[in-house]
Amino acid sequence: MTAAANSDLLALAHDIATQAGALALQRRREGVDVAATKSGPTDIVTQADRETEALIRSLIADARPNDGFFGEESDASGGSSGLTWVVDPIDGTVNFLYGLPAWAVSVAVVEGDPDPATWNALAGVVVGPAAGETYRASAGGGAWLGDTRLAVTRDVELPYALVATGFSYSSETRAEQAEILRTILPRVRDIRRIGSAALDLSYLAAGRLDVHFERGLNPWDHAAGGLIAREAGAKVGGVGGDAESTAMTIAAAPPLFDAFEGLLIEAGYTA
Repeated sequence: MTAAANSDLLALAHDIATQAGALALQRRREGVDVAATKSGPTDIVTQADRETEALIRSLIADARPNDGFFGEESDASGGSSGLTWVVDPIDGTVNFLYGLPAWAVSVAVVEGDPDPATWNALAGVVVGPAAGETYRASAGGGAWLGDTRLAVTRDVELPYALVATGFSYSSETRAEQAEILRTILPRVRDIRRIGSAALDLSYLAAGRLDVHFERGLNPWDHAAGGLIAREAGAKVGGVGGDAESTAMTIAAAPPLFDAFEGLLIEAGYTA
C-alpha cells in the first residue's frame, strides 16, 4: 500500500472510531449493565460493547464492502480486498462498567490475515472518549496525539522503567503472573495496571509509560495500539524474536525491550 492509501485508511479509521467513541460515551452516561459473561464471571460484555461493534461494522461495510472484519464481539468475516479491520469496540470493559475513565475504542486495518505474525498493519486509531484523546498512526506516517507527533522515551534503564501490564481472566494464570511480578517489581521503577492494553500501548507511544507487557492479548487488543507504539519508535513483539501474540506481547524502546525481555525470562516466563 502507498503512503497516500494508508493515509486514506487512517482518515476513515479515525472517523469511524470517533463515531463509535461518541456512542460508547453516551451509553456510559446512560448507565451500564453486564449483558453476558464469556470465559468466566470476570470476563464480561456489555450491551454497549455489542452496539458499538455493530456501528463500527456497519460503517466499515458502507465505506469498504470488500474488506474483512475481525472484532471481539461478533463473528469474523473475510473479504476480497486483502484488507481486514481488527476492532475492539470497548477495550477496558470492566473500567467502562465501573465508570473508570481508562477505556478505549480501538480500530485498525491490516493487510493480510488478522494474525500478528503475518499481517502488515496499515492504520490504527485508539480513541479514549472519557479523556477526550485520540491516538492515531499509519504505516510510515508516524504516531500522533492531536497535532503532536509521538515518540517513545529513550535511554531509560531498566531500574527506572515504569512498566504497565494486565492480568488474565483465569485465576490459575493470574497466580502465575503474580509470581513473575514478584521478581520484576523490585527491579523496575514501578508497575501500573491500567486495564486497557490499547491505552497502555498508546501511553507508551506518548512517553507516559516505558514498557508494556502482557500475556493473553488477542489481536484486537493490540492491533491499533501496537502500530501506534511502533510508529513512535517502540519495538513490539514477543519473546525470543516471536511476533506479539497471546503468548506474550512486549513493547518498549529497543534497548529497554531487550533488557526487559531478559528480566522476564529470568523471572520464569515460559511460552
